[in-house]
Amino acid sequence: MSPQNDSGARHSNMPGAGATLEQWLSYLESIHPSEIDLGLDRVLLVLRRLFRRNPLARIITVGGTNGKGSAVVAIEQLLIRAGRSTGAYTSPHLQHYNERVRINGSNVTDDSLVRAFERVESARGNTTLTYFEFGTLAAFVLFEEAGVEDWVLEVGLGGRLDAVNVLDPDLAIITSVDIDHVSFLGDNREVIGFEKAGILRPGVNAIYADTDPPASVLQQASAQKVHLERPGETYQLVPTKNDGQAANVFILRQARYGDEVRLPDTGLPVHSLAAAVVAIRQLEPGLELAAIEQLLAGLALPGRYEVLSASPRVIADVGHNPHAADWLANRIGRQRKAEGRVIAIYGALADKDVEGVGRAMSRVVDRWYLAGLEVPRGLSCQELAARLTGIIGEASPALSSSVGEALENALAEATQDDLVIVFGSFFTVAAARDALGK
Repeated sequence: MSPQNDSGARHSNMPGAGATLEQWLSYLESIHPSEIDLGLDRVLLVLRRLFRRNPLARIITVGGTNGKGSAVVAIEQLLIRAGRSTGAYTSPHLQHYNERVRINGSNVTDDSLVRAFERVESARGNTTLTYFEFGTLAAFVLFEEAGVEDWVLEVGLGGRLDAVNVLDPDLAIITSVDIDHVSFLGDNREVIGFEKAGILRPGVNAIYADTDPPASVLQQASAQKVHLERPGETYQLVPTKNDGQAANVFILRQARYGDEVRLPDTGLPVHSLAAAVVAIRQLEPGLELAAIEQLLAGLALPGRYEVLSASPRVIADVGHNPHAADWLANRIGRQRKAEGRVIAIYGALADKDVEGVGRAMSRVVDRWYLAGLEVPRGLSCQELAARLTGIIGEASPALSSSVGEALENALAEATQDDLVIVFGSFFTVAAARDALGK
């Protein structure tokens, strides 16, 4: 699509003076013909109008299939602990758009976002931008205005053609590569890995957080002479032992430092936390190990293995693809009580591999509640049940029209020894958090 394509919406429904954030977000949804339109030309054009020079800040770009949000929040908080000022950009949000843009650890205000949207709108002219592209540029505006020293940016989709990739990073992190967003990124790890590796830059250090990088990522790193840190190669992740049994706590060892960092069990992916520590020791080598361990011990992220209720235990996780579901099933398997059941509330979008998710989670789930999502691309409970027939091992899962209804029914059935897990989408988790007053 031409960078100069004019949707015609700019002049017909542009928010006026005093418009609310909600009005601006509705407008952002209307100014581009498609929700996702990968490519950098339009974003680059508007970026050059917004900024006369590249940002003076240090830029850390985080891509990958799963674990990006955990890596971003860990790096952000570690940088703050080191005395740096930060801007963090993530997506999507759970309940409020402001969650996507944080300055020094705090969500920006509605007024700040509206002011940034107005600047982007003024700069774009007749160039159409998607909702995500517009929001990405607005985050850049806010970080530049605040003069923060470090920008920690989460890639939205893929890497090579994602709007975040218009900026060259000083450090790039790829958390994992697995199958997701097939219609945009491809249907195998090698093709997807090539897209994710698009955030690498010649000679710029990078980290691959998982243990099994696709050959395409390694080839791109080699071709661009990127020093690629990765577990099992340049650093080691060693599980601790307790009476001969592996525990959920890992020790991070980097031979160059001759010491070790304890990674506590916080419910966030350990490989993402390890990558954050490897990153911070490059970026801020003066930060003491005790400070790193103390901060990680208290780290949490809404919607990432988040405890919503203690009795019975209700946990919410935004995992929505087979790779994330496999991680979730493994963790549940380690934490469930022998005398209790695992009751799952699952709601999903139509373009997700719900069959793969169902197969992964069926290893640990005893009782299924399938919930409808009344959002764009959301599956009804009947559609979800049809796709999972013969996969989840339960002939008659409970069907509910909404997550709230499913949660109410599941809690009425659950005992104190049961574990209730709500998962499958940001929309699913957001609805559960609303239902429980979070």
